[in-house]
Amino acid sequence: MTEAPRPTQPPPPTTPTMFEAIVKKQAVAATYNRGEVILAPHVLYTRHDELHVDAITLERDGKPPREEKFGTFKLAGLGPIRITPRRFTVSEQFDATDARYAGSVLMAVEPD
Repeated sequence: MTEAPRPTQPPPPTTPTMFEAIVKKQAVAATYNRGEVILAPHVLYTRHDELHVDAITLERDGKPPREEKFGTFKLAGLGPIRITPRRFTVSEQFDATDARYAGSVLMAVEPD
């Protein structure tokens, strides 16, 4: 695996929390677009010199989504990130070999 390019911006202060959540497979709560979300983060990577996380949205404003799907979130756009006690399993939709992650992954979940 090639080394991921380093972002040119300093990492957001929430970066270590996101690393921990990915390693422990624990959901995070955060504010996104003025709403509360609970996310199952699967991969943290760089794109256009900024940190992004691909995650399954488990809840948005206290309600589960109609279907499971990945969303891409700019890490700097997530409000205060808090690790929750809620654990998650790796989604079958997650493909660590997807071309968009080539050479840019900083941390990804390990398969269950």
